[in-house]
Parts: sequence; C-alpha cells; structure tokens
Amino acid sequence: MSKLLLIEDDHTLSDLLKEYLTNQGCQVFQAFDGEQGLLQATQGHYDVILLDVMLPLLDGFEVLKRLRATHLTPVIMLTAKGDDFDRIFGLELGADDYLPKPFNHRELLARIHAISRRIEFVKQASNHNAELIINSVTLNHLARRVHVLGHELTLTGTEFSVLHQLMSHAGEVVTKDSLSQQVLGRRLAPFDRSIDMHVSNLRKKIAQYNNANCIQTIRGSGYVFLAQ
Repeated sequence: MSKLLLIEDDHTLSDLLKEYLTNQGCQVFQAFDGEQGLLQATQGHYDVILLDVMLPLLDGFEVLKRLRATHLTPVIMLTAKGDDFDRIFGLELGADDYLPKPFNHRELLARIHAISRRIEFVKQASNHNAELIINSVTLNHLARRVHVLGHELTLTGTEFSVLHQLMSHAGEVVTKDSLSQQVLGRRLAPFDRSIDMHVSNLRKKIAQYNNANCIQTIRGSGYVFLAQ
C-alpha cells in the first residue's frame, strides 16, 4: 500500500482523486493549501507526494523548494496543461515527475506505481556490485548514497535512478527513451524534457566537486557516463 500526500486546493478534484486512489489500495492524506501541505510533508512519512502548482498561501514551487532543503520524498507535480515553464521549473527544483491537467486517473496511478517500483527495486537490490566507483563518482545503491571525491551529493530519487542507470552502463550510450522507461516507467513522449532536466541537475551537482563533464550528450541519441 502506497502512502500518499495529495496537496490540491480544488476540494472536488482532491476528493475524487482520494476516492479513486483509495479504491486502488493507496492510503491518501489531503492538504488544501501550500502551508498546510508543507507542514504535513515535513512532519510525516509518505511514499509519494502529489503537488499542485497553483496553491493558496504557498504555491507548489515554493513548497517543493522548501521541502527539498530537508526531504527527498518523491514528488509528482500537477501542472497546467501545455505549460512548459511549470514543468521545466518544477524539474529544476527537484520534482521527480509531472503530470499536466487534465489527466487520466489511471495514468496518475501508473506514475505512482512506477516510482514505487523504482524505490522497491533499489531496496531489494542484492549486495553484488552494490557500489559503483567510476570517474571520481561513488554510488552505493543499497545505501542510496552518492559521493564525488569524498563529498556526498543530495539527490532526488529520480536523479539517483538516472545516475545509477548511466553508471551501470558506463562507456555505453543510454538512450533517453530507455532512461524514461527504466526511471519514469513510461516511453518518452515528443518534446518531453524530463530526462534532460534530471541529467542537467545531476551535472550541476557533480560539477560542485568535479569540473570534468562525466555525463556527455550524444546528440540525437542519449547520454554516456564516461568510464575514464
């Protein structure tokens, strides 16, 4: 059973989503403004947070920004349909995924399941090759920790999974579609920049301690984590 926090100021939509997700076996807690949502998010433990962008008191971006200062709970942003700025900005702030409104309830459930499967996979990973050390980056997928030259990075769950995929195939090109399917649980849609933004965030965090560009873009294909 997934424990979810739904932060949505539209009471009708929130109640409909809660009813649907509860019927699908999820435990759903509700918040109807940004301040209440941030308080619940930081004081409780949730598997996934569903966060609307347009909220009273604190908007979704501010909630996410403050949440990421202390918590790495997976966050799915609920954005306005077709608003690329909301999606990109949310990913830059550390959102794991986004879903534009209006959306199909089953797609939302699929996104939740994809994140849950990813987390469970990491938890159940065997001790074999638990630690990857490549190009000054050390990744331990059992402890879910990443260090660069001894400095620990603070990564979201999605960023960690992207880096794990790239380092597991160091020296090989990993396509964006493959990353999307393995990490986000869906095929990459046209003009979807989710994977690009997660890789961009990774580069910035690694570059704090290692100026070498460990992750190179292969134009028209994907990314490669340099083995040397």
